[in-house]
Amino acid sequence: MHTLAALPPWLEKFWPIALLLVAISIVLYVLPKSDVTHSTAYRRRRVMNWLPLGLTYAFLYMGRYNINVAKTMTDPETGLALMTKADLGLITVIGTTTYAVAFLINGPLTDRFGGRKTILAAALGAAVANFGMGWVLDSGYEGSLVGPFGFLYALNMYFQSFGAVSIVKVNAHWFHVKERGTFGGIFGILISLGLYFAYDWGGPIADAYGAQWAFYAPTAILLLFAGIDYFLVFDKPSDAGHDDFDPGDAKLSEEGERIGVAAMAKRMISHPVILTIILIETCSGYIRGGIMKWGFIFAKETGQSWLSENWGVFLCIAGILGGVFAGVISDRVFQSRRGPSAVILYALTTVSVAGGAAMIASPLAGVLVLFGILSVIGVHGMLSGTASMDFGGRKNAGLAVGLIDGMVYLGFGVQSILLGYVLPTGDAQADPANWRIWLIVILPVAVIGFLLSLRIWNAKPRSAQSETKA
Repeated sequence: MHTLAALPPWLEKFWPIALLLVAISIVLYVLPKSDVTHSTAYRRRRVMNWLPLGLTYAFLYMGRYNINVAKTMTDPETGLALMTKADLGLITVIGTTTYAVAFLINGPLTDRFGGRKTILAAALGAAVANFGMGWVLDSGYEGSLVGPFGFLYALNMYFQSFGAVSIVKVNAHWFHVKERGTFGGIFGILISLGLYFAYDWGGPIADAYGAQWAFYAPTAILLLFAGIDYFLVFDKPSDAGHDDFDPGDAKLSEEGERIGVAAMAKRMISHPVILTIILIETCSGYIRGGIMKWGFIFAKETGQSWLSENWGVFLCIAGILGGVFAGVISDRVFQSRRGPSAVILYALTTVSVAGGAAMIASPLAGVLVLFGILSVIGVHGMLSGTASMDFGGRKNAGLAVGLIDGMVYLGFGVQSILLGYVLPTGDAQADPANWRIWLIVILPVAVIGFLLSLRIWNAKPRSAQSETKA
């Protein structure tokens, strides 16, 4: 009879995620219900639509942040790290810049072809790129990984950029504005699960079977979910046998109006709320990347095993709490306004980062940065996952989320290259005090994000406002 102790170390990690899924189920069950009326059959079919779609997005994250897991691995023959911090920063900025620019192409493609086709492209393309990175490590490649990984990670991130636009595009047709705050919380949960898969599944799998399996494992899972999505995910309710409805979001173009992508992008950027959200989310990408990417390495190199060995599950719990908090207060306290949630969470981010910098040598610093990631994931789910639907409208949701999420990853890339060169190396990296620069570099951007969030406190899409007045 097999016991838990007899299981491989990586498989033991399944039990925490099982508990997390139970916790998520309870959270979703107790979330306040919207006053938007849907039939039981519709709600059931909608779950069958967004759940596989969302889990695909989570596993895309596993195939994205596994690059950070590879950074902590060593060459079995030489004992040296597979890559330096500067190498990781450079590979990441190549990938995130590709990701950001790809949105200008893939956002309009998603609007044209629908999210169902593009989530399949995301899963299949990312699977191929991840297999390639695993093969490079498996083949005994010698030399700097910047060349082959720079190319393959860029390819990976090109296809990954279909993920967010696909999930937003599909759900723009399935969720009313009044329900989207709660869905923004679910979006944050999905991001958090992806981080858990990347760190707390990917790390032990790589430890047990080699660094290449940090890439092979998401390859297999993404191929599996591409098959599931093909059969279960549909763009609109009418494609699944239900009636379409007006979700009450904004309309940036009139019915039947023909307008080019460049003209629509210009119209969006000139919209004061969308422009402000783009700027806020640029800050969010910088902060989110700065904490998620380097917090794991900080914990690993300073010997804080309680943090590094559970980084994924801590991120997951933080993201769940941040996403659910943001969604509930947006829909229930602030009448589907997204701005107040962003203000509250950005205030928490700023205080957390400042406190972490002040107490960097204390274990409390790790707790504080987790509060920082809790809040910034909540902001990201609320603005990229929800406000992009509200203000872009379902017709142009792909382009809207493309512009917003593209800037998220430009911010992500800036911090990656900057922190990759200023963080301590060698013997200095073992002393937590030498890591204070990490949070000091993040803090000013948190303040800017907070100030920008104040500007959208009262923002709501016009059609939702008129519906409220009616």
